[in-house]
Amino acid sequence: MPVLNLKSGFAEADDLAEQMRGIGRRARAAARKMALASAQTKDVALRAIADRIRANAAHILRENARDVAAARSAGQTQALIDRLTLDDKRLAGIADAVEKIGALSDPVGRQIAAFERPNGLLIERIAVPLGVIGVIFESRPNVTADAGALCLKAGNAAILRAGSDSFRSAQAIAEAMSEGLSASGLPADAIQIVPTRDRAAVGLMLAGLDGGIDVIVPRGGRSLVERVQAEAKVPVFAHLDGICHVYVAKGADLDMARTLLLNSKLRRTGICGAAETLLVDRACASTHLAPLVTALLDAGCAVRGDADVLAVDPRVTPASEQDWRTEYLDAIISARVVDGLDAAIEHIETNGSHHTDAIVTGDAEEAARFLAEVDSAIVTHNASTQFADGGEFGFGAEIGIATGRMHARGPVGVEQLTTFKYRVHGSGQTRP
Repeated sequence: MPVLNLKSGFAEADDLAEQMRGIGRRARAAARKMALASAQTKDVALRAIADRIRANAAHILRENARDVAAARSAGQTQALIDRLTLDDKRLAGIADAVEKIGALSDPVGRQIAAFERPNGLLIERIAVPLGVIGVIFESRPNVTADAGALCLKAGNAAILRAGSDSFRSAQAIAEAMSEGLSASGLPADAIQIVPTRDRAAVGLMLAGLDGGIDVIVPRGGRSLVERVQAEAKVPVFAHLDGICHVYVAKGADLDMARTLLLNSKLRRTGICGAAETLLVDRACASTHLAPLVTALLDAGCAVRGDADVLAVDPRVTPASEQDWRTEYLDAIISARVVDGLDAAIEHIETNGSHHTDAIVTGDAEEAARFLAEVDSAIVTHNASTQFADGGEFGFGAEIGIATGRMHARGPVGVEQLTTFKYRVHGSGQTRP
């Protein structure tokens, strides 16, 4: 058996690889059972998990208090501590979110397409689970429940690796989830959490655990996502940056543009769907630029602009080339004037991250071109970039936002945690 130092959370080096392979083998076995579980069984399990989280609240909050105390002692930022901290209300929200996932439609077994061939073969395309999903996350303990519940709903098994900051909290939540699974007759190994802080465990997950992992989902900062995308030997659902744009076109209503811009930038500055760059069409700059820039500044947002924007207000500071490619995650925005739609699209293609980009215009033709030609996971017309969220899409929840072009793109909810297979029905046909 692998040796685990429970006090530190570190496995002995010689045993870590085998420990992780064992987790992968158990997850694979659990995934085969999960793929056959009925919608009712999964929903009962999710309700049981929510109940166990509520019943174990005192234990989870005690473990979370230990994590928070350790983070304070380590000099972590107040922002990280806030993300890490649980209280009665936040923990109740975690349990409620698990129940809501259980109330979603079952994504497994959906008939995606069906057609008949000239030879009489009937062919169906049917949604099936992905298999085993590895989720690597940092300081938010709620991801333990969100990710585990989403994977379970889609008939998958999950291997969760929490960051060292949320290690105790995540272990306590995962323990409650395993209890809920067992009570419902599903394999407890369908949701496993890596029982070590050792960063080498991440490398082993990225290598695929000898076929034990089918997909990796990173939830965390840039350094984590960069490492995952660089080292993973299995597919990755992730985004590196959320460099989101709001383009105010010549056909934009000024009041609408101002409202959407302020919401896109300032509703929550620290999320990946927050706007980081404002582009204004030169054709409407004389009427729209100053009111938009002034609204941002008056709302407490720093503006870094090109020469046209600098001329609007002395509070604007010059934008560098790097500003056009910066995800601020703060009350800061870069702004420039562009020569029409083609220039706006070129700027987004050159500097954006293919996450979420918006156009504000009353011109249907202009909007149609923007939506067709901007190559981002989410494009919006006359709507805030902050709608880049699985809940807002009606997915119930999301495991993350993906900006890749394979399989899943945009909010990754339960449907995106499935793949498909073909069922071919014949009546004795052979191939000539």
